[in-house]
Amino acid sequence: MYELYLDSVLMPVTPEKIQWKYKGGNKTLNLINEGEVNQIKKGQLTEVSFDLLLPAQPYSFACYKDGNFLEPKYFLLHLEKLREKKKPFTLRLLRQDPRGKGLFDSSMQATLEDYTVTEDAKEGLDIKVSVELKQHRAYGVTRLTVKKDGKKATKSKAAGNGSAKKKPAPAEYVIKGGDTLWAIAKKYLGNGNQWKTLYQANKAVIEKAAKNHGYGSSASGHWIFPGTKIRIPKG
Repeated sequence: MYELYLDSVLMPVTPEKIQWKYKGGNKTLNLINEGEVNQIKKGQLTEVSFDLLLPAQPYSFACYKDGNFLEPKYFLLHLEKLREKKKPFTLRLLRQDPRGKGLFDSSMQATLEDYTVTEDAKEGLDIKVSVELKQHRAYGVTRLTVKKDGKKATKSKAAGNGSAKKKPAPAEYVIKGGDTLWAIAKKYLGNGNQWKTLYQANKAVIEKAAKNHGYGSSASGHWIFPGTKIRIPKG
């Protein structure tokens, strides 16, 4: 069994096929005396593509977060919101075996690159959407300050998209409505990609809160609840 989340929204029907394209960044150079050599570089951004089915009526195979049927319009508006806000969101694919035991999950900060909506008479009123995502990698820029008094120039790094100058971290933090581990990690650890560090440091507390709210698990920190007190690890 698979569950696909785009941000905090569960897609009603998990795609039959999801393609994860891992592109290398190596570059081949031709040296005069050595011939061809392979210059090893960091890989390019991962690309993810899949087709979604958005049912226009309740089906036994469709799943909804609260168990209540949602029309295709709800998911189309969500996709457009992800595209328009021009910010990364969390892509999560949760896997379970037939007995309900959790398997490995895939989680990635991503951006919505393109999506195509198809309405086909053969599908009745159901809608199909082809989605293309791209991995978001946090980055920063280096600022060079040149002083006129003859002293050496100094360098400083400015926060880029996905990283930020971390605020003094409190020993403990009480989760508020709308919080995510990614946002908390960005604020206090300086990088949202450190959310797994937060989860591992508070796994027992987070899982207990999820069960108290009727969830089988927190889906590796995806579900967190206001009032939960977590510990902020020291950097």
